Amino acid sequence: MPACTVIGGGLAGCEAAWQLTRAGCDVDLWESKPAAFSPAHASPLLAELVCSNSLGSDDPLTAPGLLKAELRRAGSLVLRCADEARVPAGGALAVDRREFARRATTAVALEPRVRLRRGVLEAVPAGPVVVASGPLGFGPPARELQRLLGDALHFYDAIAPIVDADSVDMARAFVGNRWDRERATGEAAYVNCPLSRGEYQALVRALREGRKVAPRGFEEPRYFEGCLPVEVLAARGDDALAYGPLRPVGLEPPPGWPRPYAVLQLRPEDEARTCFNLVGLQTRLTYPEQRRSFRLVPALHRAEFVRLGSIHRNSYVDAPRVLGPELELRARPEWRLAGQVTGVEGYVESTAMGLLCGRLLAARLQGLAPAPPPPETALGALHRHVTRPRKEGAAYEPAAITHGLLPPLPGRPGRRDRRRLHLERALRALEAWLAPAG
Repeated sequence: MPACTVIGGGLAGCEAAWQLTRAGCDVDLWESKPAAFSPAHASPLLAELVCSNSLGSDDPLTAPGLLKAELRRAGSLVLRCADEARVPAGGALAVDRREFARRATTAVALEPRVRLRRGVLEAVPAGPVVVASGPLGFGPPARELQRLLGDALHFYDAIAPIVDADSVDMARAFVGNRWDRERATGEAAYVNCPLSRGEYQALVRALREGRKVAPRGFEEPRYFEGCLPVEVLAARGDDALAYGPLRPVGLEPPPGWPRPYAVLQLRPEDEARTCFNLVGLQTRLTYPEQRRSFRLVPALHRAEFVRLGSIHRNSYVDAPRVLGPELELRARPEWRLAGQVTGVEGYVESTAMGLLCGRLLAARLQGLAPAPPPPETALGALHRHVTRPRKEGAAYEPAAITHGLLPPLPGRPGRRDRRRLHLERALRALEAWLAPAG
């Protein structure tokens, strides 16, 4: 079996390399750090999480939870490391991001079939290649992709700030999870910062009026709807935040406290709870405006910021036009794409595309007929989103996993039954797909 080259040591690259080694393939994994960093990266470790430390819901009755369940059953390295580096986050899977990256780096570095190469790849070798350098890739592979594909599509991702835990005024905050079912799971995961109506309105005004970091003059400021900058959401209506990331529903304040009009939740960034992520407050405000605006939250009036929010461009290809069923480039079939660059949004979705790319390539190298996962699975739904031709005139947009990407269920099951039936159908189909590979 020929050796493979994987370009990029992020989530998708590590997962693709891992899946290839499980099939007996030797892999050269190229990671540009620490020789070169993108604007969004800061750590030399592999699998660096640049936006949030949350991988979303872990409830298998939700679409993100179903995707995680499938990845675990398929032997995902990324999900294994996430489970090992988990921190309290209610019903979500959140990780100590440094511990997560350390575990992924260690696993890859100690895998005998992986040769970890540090530096910018100057010439792409012959043979099978997985390009998983992400939407911020650079160097010859990125230039070759641009030559082959023309201008890439893009959107902008915003990153939320992180505050030092010791700078949070806990006399003005309370610890607790949102729902009774989450409170029953054990330790309360979130620090909740309540706001009165007046305090909430002052925050909304500051977000609307604060100076923003704008994209370059020639670029359209397109955002992914599932990760909007908080100031963009605030501009949609006076109560858009109170019904969105600052909603107080499901949170019970301590006895004697007034019912809050809105609540900002802080999620632990590490197991020791030394710092917290401002949940839902990803932003493109300038640094001075972030400090001024977020300190209007009473519990954050003396906040010290470990990291301030920022914005970066994510590029992705018109996948249904340029990719084949094995995620291969039609213009250069020995190259395959994995991760967010294919037009998926989210850590776990990017991981899923890395796993699929690795498994489909491994099957091809073993002389088998690569079979995409069934569309009834979350993995199959993402594969179909990326590869299925669009209707004429329809724009290709990045997608996070939702039940809407799955084929409809037979009959008309009630809402309470639909999620359970999606889960049961998906896992049956997944087991059948995994069975030939053992």
